[in-house]
Amino acid sequence: MKKLTSWLDIPADSDFSIHNLPFGIFSKKKKGKTRAGIAIGNQIVDLAALAEAELIDVSPFVFRQSTLNDFIALGKKVTNKVRLDVQRLLVEADSPLQKKQEILILQADVQMHLPIHIGDYTDFYSSIEHATNVGKMFRDPENALLPNWKHIPVGYHGRASSIVVSGTPIRRPKGQVMPKDATAPVFKPSERLDFELEMGFITGKNTQLGDSVSTTDAADYIFGLVLFNDWSARDIQKWEYVPLGPFLGKSFGSSMSPWIVTLEALEPFKVAGPKQDPKVLPYLKYTGKNNYDIQLEVALQPENSVAHTVSNSNLKYMYWNMRQQLAHHTINGCNINVGDVMASGTISGKDESSYGSMLEISWGGSKPVTLKDGSTRTFIEDNDTVIMRGFAEKDGIKVGFGEVSGTILPSD
Repeated sequence: MKKLTSWLDIPADSDFSIHNLPFGIFSKKKKGKTRAGIAIGNQIVDLAALAEAELIDVSPFVFRQSTLNDFIALGKKVTNKVRLDVQRLLVEADSPLQKKQEILILQADVQMHLPIHIGDYTDFYSSIEHATNVGKMFRDPENALLPNWKHIPVGYHGRASSIVVSGTPIRRPKGQVMPKDATAPVFKPSERLDFELEMGFITGKNTQLGDSVSTTDAADYIFGLVLFNDWSARDIQKWEYVPLGPFLGKSFGSSMSPWIVTLEALEPFKVAGPKQDPKVLPYLKYTGKNNYDIQLEVALQPENSVAHTVSNSNLKYMYWNMRQQLAHHTINGCNINVGDVMASGTISGKDESSYGSMLEISWGGSKPVTLKDGSTRTFIEDNDTVIMRGFAEKDGIKVGFGEVSGTILPSD
């Protein structure tokens, strides 16, 4: 990959390098109108203003929307061209953008918004390390994985309405909990509130009911990736999940990062995934490298204190990749729409430092974690903030996601 240099001053360690250029929706803090932008360094390229200046060949109207759905629906031929045109404008020494720097806005001066209208949301369960850890804790340690796990990308349909942009507080959920050794459940705020380190992909094309997407074609239907924290109330979920799976223990909130990093920007960071054994059925077979080497970090910050890193993981660990997830999701003819979110499931690595949830890090609450300020945690407490970050880096080129953060508010 050829390393590019911009005439714009971009911090060397920025997630938003000239090689990245992710898309998002922002508004100026004082004026308040939402519009589409591209992140570059600590600034944003205002795409509506860029189109009004006729520096890109897309109607300004598309970029004045409150979401990116209409833009994404134009197709990759258009969206990729916009990204590459902006890249060229930021690289060329005689770029006309240099004379129109009012098109560049400081990120510190804007408010970020959820970048898409999410019609549907699906959460997968695709990390073999995470599934094995959960199986060891709650089932037979010798047979931690359920019989279907290595045959299908397990998933469930979640609640799209409660997905919020990074920085939005989450209120501690209440629900039914079955106390240990009790004979009847009680109603109370969750005492085992957890994060789940995930990434999500955003669908970029519609399909018709009855159609399926193959693993070969799946990348054409994936616009880009985001960081995703799928909050989980473990005690509520434990009581409710039999026989139909997660419900109130998950639907109270999920947090998403505001910038969508395109698949094209992540192309240099593709790696081979884990060997799948037994062999998968033909519709789940794929060729080439389809995992991504994206370094992930989770920090937990108590109120009025410092952040403490509790996990360092990587998307490359995923047993089931995105192509397989989308192929399985649509194999029965289920249709998808532009802006659907499909999350990876908790991303855990092979050792304790890379576990993607407090459930695993504290091993079901039996191993408290000591934070930098001396306090301890087994699960998330009120007014704690969870911060997730992610980036890919190779040959001096960095493509990052920024962060997704959320603070837990008391239940009442």
